[in-house]
Amino acid sequence: MNNQVAQRQQFTVKQFVNMDATQKRFKDVLGKRAAQFTSSLVSLVNSNQDLQKVDAASVVNSAFVAASLDLPVNSSLGYMYIVPYGSIAQPQIGYKGYLQLAQRSGQYKIITVSEIYQDELISWDPLTESFEYELHRDKPRDKETPAGYYGHFELLNGFQKTVYWTHQQIDDHRKQFSQAGGKGKDNPKGVWAKHYDSMALKTVIKDLLTKWGPMTVDTQAASLAEAGDYEQVVKEDPRDVTPEKTEDNAQVQSLINSYNEAQQEQQTTKKAAKPAKATKTASKGAKVDDNNVQEELLNDGTITPKSK
Repeated sequence: MNNQVAQRQQFTVKQFVNMDATQKRFKDVLGKRAAQFTSSLVSLVNSNQDLQKVDAASVVNSAFVAASLDLPVNSSLGYMYIVPYGSIAQPQIGYKGYLQLAQRSGQYKIITVSEIYQDELISWDPLTESFEYELHRDKPRDKETPAGYYGHFELLNGFQKTVYWTHQQIDDHRKQFSQAGGKGKDNPKGVWAKHYDSMALKTVIKDLLTKWGPMTVDTQAASLAEAGDYEQVVKEDPRDVTPEKTEDNAQVQSLINSYNEAQQEQQTTKKAAKPAKATKTASKGAKVDDNNVQEELLNDGTITPKSK
């Protein structure tokens, strides 16, 4: 296992991208846009020292996930992010990414999400979903802490859903689920410390769409990507992304797929530190907990799908 990881880490993202097998996989998914996509990926890695330090295979595989969802990886666009997490990279969907997937379904009439400040909130009844507010955005709000975060959508068939998370509910969610945001800690860290409101809005829109919105193939794939099930995301895409079985391609595919082994190796290393517990747990067939849901940056906004 260690030899496989060491061999894989000898390859850079640019070397992976330049291989014929990698190029073919991206072309199978993106067609003529593959060259632009891979160029953006290389530029992203070149401008991010943290991504340069993680397993290159996991970076390329995360890019495959973005390609299968047809979302750009340019972080400045806010649709999809490739985020270093330990020794590997993981794909995370941004706020605009969720809105883009919802818009593609053609089933949404309105989708909106926003911060709500204390002087703007009039009333909120979660039972009837009656929400009243009066926006006051005539002054800068950058240094103010929102009272909560509002999300709403209306489908073309008339179904509507409104949610409102208080600031405390958002922070409790961060403490429970976000390892990168300071799980179990009172003070947020990482992107939560730098962009708290954006992360909060991402939490609301994701919860709104995945719980109450139509579960399209794209939405399901996005949920799997957030949960870390990258292989299933690629399998959900109906287009063929399987490379030809040549010697070079087989090597590349083996290296790319082995990023999962790196994750398993980390878990195995932790278990090895406590062999007694590991043996006892294995004998009882205990299940390993799923990875915590990852969060990512997003931007505020409202979209209305164009009429066909």
